[in-house]
Amino acid sequence: MALVDVLIPTYRRKTGLAVVLTSLLGQTFTDFDVVISDQTPEAESYLESIEITTLVRALEWHGHHMALHRHLPARGMAEQRQFLLDQSNAPYAHYLDDDVLLDPPVLARMIATLRDEGCGFVGCAATGLDYLRDIRPHQQGIELWQGPVRPEPLDPRTLASVWDRHKVNNAANPLHLEQTLVHGTAQGSPARGGEPRGRDGPDRVVRYKVAWVGGANVLYDRAKLRAVGGFSWWERLPREHAGEEVVVQFLLLRKYGGCGILPSGTYHLGLPTNVEDRRRNATELFEELIEEFNVYPEDPSPPTPLPNRGRGGT
Repeated sequence: MALVDVLIPTYRRKTGLAVVLTSLLGQTFTDFDVVISDQTPEAESYLESIEITTLVRALEWHGHHMALHRHLPARGMAEQRQFLLDQSNAPYAHYLDDDVLLDPPVLARMIATLRDEGCGFVGCAATGLDYLRDIRPHQQGIELWQGPVRPEPLDPRTLASVWDRHKVNNAANPLHLEQTLVHGTAQGSPARGGEPRGRDGPDRVVRYKVAWVGGANVLYDRAKLRAVGGFSWWERLPREHAGEEVVVQFLLLRKYGGCGILPSGTYHLGLPTNVEDRRRNATELFEELIEEFNVYPEDPSPPTPLPNRGRGGT
């Protein structure tokens, strides 16, 4: 069993899935297996295409177990994420959407941070490269963790006090903040030849407080995710809904804590959304899920020592 299961939901994004799998092939951390759940209609399915098959075989050649599922009918993203979670046995579950490109050290930074902090999740915001010249100081009120990541007593009445944190993850804000907080350079300045941008070698990792991190690239402690219910409540929502990863992160923030990190090293491909109808949002379940799964802070336990696995690591 690998230390991390990478869980990828995919739907009508053959090119996006190919980019994500290529990104995984280049990760410096290698102790992971991959589970893909495809809900693309049968006539458009691409899991057996030459492009995807080649990438799957390459990852298998490098020692990663690859599990590919055709999971139909589609019942919404919460059900899709629960299905993926049910396939996972690793200590850590890494949800990775089919529309992002990753720098090589991303997973290494995420797993190191999650193990060091012993919290519920670590997220890397997917940034839009189209916004590199759109510097937004009014959205950069980042709150840094100065000590260990700890639970935050959020409930439906206190969410408003942290809601604006999500603006830090908008557009290219994470890249601009990375320039200031990690590299000590001016925001919007172009990279010079050989100048590090989080691609190689050890980096300073900045941990910051979040309301949530979009589900495109989030690493969870699997046992903690299950302890707050995972996505098991999916049947309470219509197929068309949004916010399933948001309410899960609210619950984890409340019981175990969570954080975002810079560098994010995660770039959004700019593909159209697959969730067009957002009238129903899973966050409406927050209060009842607190009571149902007894989501109250507990004393943090020390992180488990990283085993010597021989498949690569941090």
